[in-house]
Amino acid sequence: MGCGKDFNTGNCVADILKDIVDAQNDIVENCCDTSCEQSIADLLGESEPSNGLDTVPVILYCKGDCKPFKGFGAEREVDNGRFGIGHIVSSFIFRVKSVDDDNCAVLELLLKDGETCGYNEMKDPTDQSTHNLLATGICITVDLDCFCHITCLPAISVFNND
Repeated sequence: MGCGKDFNTGNCVADILKDIVDAQNDIVENCCDTSCEQSIADLLGESEPSNGLDTVPVILYCKGDCKPFKGFGAEREVDNGRFGIGHIVSSFIFRVKSVDDDNCAVLELLLKDGETCGYNEMKDPTDQSTHNLLATGICITVDLDCFCHITCLPAISVFNND
């Protein structure tokens, strides 16, 4: 087999993977239990109406080193009417708030209540809990051209986590 017999994208790996997908689809239906498409369908109620889901959590991977991206931010503190900066928190898991025409996105850090990935102690996204994730209100802006991969986690509710 050459470099993809039916496709010529200019990327040998992509061509071969497309051939594999075509061959597999001829044999069996190609569905995933967990995928971006499935999470979006769940969120929109296409698989189960009125499910109460409001978020597709995502993990992004940086170009070059292909490591999971960890975002940092701080909650706003109010003490006796004075505004301040709370503790720095971090997360590997985000809720997409917006994406503009220049490929800039606003992402909200998602964390389990009281949890943080810390600045130094957690270096691996598998160390972060995915149970009972909550919206933190902490948002960051990123350049989407800096990422090469996305993992969509199953759709959840981050605003009504009881």
